[in-house]
Amino acid sequence: MSAQGEEGPADTAPEPVALTGGRIASLDFIRGIAVMGILAANIISMGQPFTASIYPGAFASGHSVSYDWMWAAQFVLIDGKMRGLFTLLFGAGIYLFVEKARAKGASRWLQIRRLLWLGIFGLIHYYLIWRGDILLAYSMAGIAAVLLFIDLEPHKQMVLGLLGFLAGAIFYGVTMVFMQVVADGPEPDSAALAQVQAELLAGAERDLSDGRSETRIWQEGSYGDLVGHTFEQHGSAPFTDPWLLVFETLPLILIGMALYQFGLFTGGMDPRKQRLWGWAGLALGVFLTTIIALATIRDGVTYYEGFAARLGWGYLPKLFMTLGLASLLAINAPKAGHFLADRVSAAGRAAFTNYLGISLVMLFVFGNWGLDLFGRLGRSELYLVTAIAWVVMLAWSKPWLDRFRYGPLEWVWRCLTYGRLFTLRHPSRS
Repeated sequence: MSAQGEEGPADTAPEPVALTGGRIASLDFIRGIAVMGILAANIISMGQPFTASIYPGAFASGHSVSYDWMWAAQFVLIDGKMRGLFTLLFGAGIYLFVEKARAKGASRWLQIRRLLWLGIFGLIHYYLIWRGDILLAYSMAGIAAVLLFIDLEPHKQMVLGLLGFLAGAIFYGVTMVFMQVVADGPEPDSAALAQVQAELLAGAERDLSDGRSETRIWQEGSYGDLVGHTFEQHGSAPFTDPWLLVFETLPLILIGMALYQFGLFTGGMDPRKQRLWGWAGLALGVFLTTIIALATIRDGVTYYEGFAARLGWGYLPKLFMTLGLASLLAINAPKAGHFLADRVSAAGRAAFTNYLGISLVMLFVFGNWGLDLFGRLGRSELYLVTAIAWVVMLAWSKPWLDRFRYGPLEWVWRCLTYGRLFTLRHPSRS
């Protein structure tokens, strides 16, 4: 694609992209699965200290042997895979938006403006609602992708994405496994390694102590105390820890861009080969992560063992599973067309509202200014909360979109992107 005339934002107001619809059904369906799955991944660190999702020992309410098996099941089936799906779709969506914008005479700067607004939403989410936000990372990685890689041929985007992810697997594998071996091993003979071990153990204790402090705030403090704690203890984190953005978010965005152009989401690939590669990736990923999970829980999960499993050993297998899931869901989405699938797709169309809205709801579910459940629910109860939230997502999204063009926050984001108000209600419903 030509990038001529893109030195700056267009002087004239651009025409809106996809004003009359023409949505890709598989993207909405997979996005619905992903946004629901992300809640399953996030619910532990929403209702328990943040580190509890990786290290079961951080649970404020204790963690039984049966919960260890639940940790293993979540590790195999959910952790990293749902965020991976969401990120692939985000990359595909970036390319699709720029493609349609250019067809209407706009430039890539319309997408940049859109991503800058997403970053503002992410900052609000991180500092005022929940610090597990992914929107700011999507904003920053998305801007880099649009400025540097959007016009590359798809096979080059794919190669760069895969190489970036592989670099992340090596970086995290070496770093996290080294930390686990040193921290969990016997006292080293080397004075230098002994010092490293002491620093690692002290770092783990600081993290766990911070979790205990947050628990007291959720249970006894005020919402203002929670926001103050986030600013004071974690205020710089979104800008000083770029590794996941560089080694996972940006590579997956590039892979998503390439897969969209290859026709993965639009039926442009050989379905037999797509199904074969999908099952192969899923089976290989499940096999490898199951081995890692069983080895991790065998003698109880230590702090650094949990991190080594999630970010070290499990880094590459989750890519196999993510790509396998994307391939299989894309094939089956057009055939779904029934009661539940239609509601999953609607939840995907309103994924932005569902993602931020559920975080806001959980702020009141777990804070003592609401239902006061933080640190009081075990894994099984937290999964029940997740199931209830899924029902809410599925219940509201389709009726809303039957009456309105966009989800509530999707409409706000669109208006901010274009700098003007759009009609929210469907003409036939006016």
